[in-house]
Amino acid sequence: MTKTVDAYVKKVDNGSITTPKGFYAGGYAAGIRYTHKKDVGIIYSSTKANAAAVYTQNAFQAAPIQATKDSIAKESKIQAVIVNSGNANACTGETGLQDAFMMRKLTAEKLGVAEHLIAVASTGVIGEYLNMEKVAFGIKNIGYIASKEGADDFQEAILTTDTFPKSSCYELVIDGKKVIIAGAGKGSGMIHPNMATMLGFITTDANVEAKALQNVLREVIDVTFNQITVDGDTSTNDMVLVMANGEAGHSPLSEDHPEWKVFKEGLKKVCEDLAKQIAKDGEGATKLIEVTVKGAKTKKEANIIAKTIVGSSLVKTAVYGKDANWGRIVCAAGYSGADIDPDRITVYLGQLLLFHNGLPVPFSEEEAKEYLSGDEIAITVILNSGEAEGKAWGCDLTYDYVKINASYRT
Repeated sequence: MTKTVDAYVKKVDNGSITTPKGFYAGGYAAGIRYTHKKDVGIIYSSTKANAAAVYTQNAFQAAPIQATKDSIAKESKIQAVIVNSGNANACTGETGLQDAFMMRKLTAEKLGVAEHLIAVASTGVIGEYLNMEKVAFGIKNIGYIASKEGADDFQEAILTTDTFPKSSCYELVIDGKKVIIAGAGKGSGMIHPNMATMLGFITTDANVEAKALQNVLREVIDVTFNQITVDGDTSTNDMVLVMANGEAGHSPLSEDHPEWKVFKEGLKKVCEDLAKQIAKDGEGATKLIEVTVKGAKTKKEANIIAKTIVGSSLVKTAVYGKDANWGRIVCAAGYSGADIDPDRITVYLGQLLLFHNGLPVPFSEEEAKEYLSGDEIAITVILNSGEAEGKAWGCDLTYDYVKINASYRT
């Protein structure tokens, strides 16, 4: 390739999870917890798709995650995913596990496929049992179509405290064939993935070997979904699932394929788009914060520092208060656990230099306040200790976050 990998990946502005060949989606209002919105969603592939997933590292893994793990373990293939919102089906014991497997069974019967070809996801309140009568009614009546409308219905069905749906779609070319990678996600609070409640569903008509798909998903998530934080809480239900049905018609992709890097870049862009949208939609948030750390010894250290800064409650509240308090930024970098030299650190807020080689720099408070009045804030920290770079995304911490979470169950 003479062009960069990035040049082979093109954003599809009006694309959705149904844009890849062979994918259908839908949503239905079953009244599980809400009376005003769809709360059961489905994604369906007309053919079996190679599947890969990454799950929450929380010790309390919700029942639907266990059902999905069981499905993928059979042959690393999935043909549909069924999702409900309003109830996480977490910390519900044997009853919850039976309910998750019943969701799988009912969906399989509806579609006429084997049970292990169904993945299950739930999001909502922890510690309450599902109303399976309503869930079953929703599964029985849900429709699915290969259109943007179907994708929009699915996206509505998976939302909880989110204020907007999250989606992304990219087009690339493999072996001369057009390939689409698309994603839908949800997440607004309890977001600090370590693979909040955070769910991501990615569809692609690429032909990707199952093992390679799992490896690349884990690798991409480390620099996208795992680099966002809203409130430092890792949910019981976090999951990112990829379905690759191969209908684009190119030769099988693996790490040895000459255009593997193109597929990887497309997947990364979809995941990064979804991750940033989730960070921007943090409960009560008014601003997206992007922290870039440059000049680190290793990429791992750069990522750790970036996520520590963007996750600092003091940094988040300073951004909300339009206060260019660089002391909170360098303090967070200092307690990140990474190996840094305080005398070599430089900090920028947007293009405004605040701190250089370990010392404060005079700057215009008015200019800083004006910049912090925007809805996207960039913080850059230069360590001058190496060549590695990392990014992380989060949001400001507002009064509304407390209001939303103080009355979440009511």
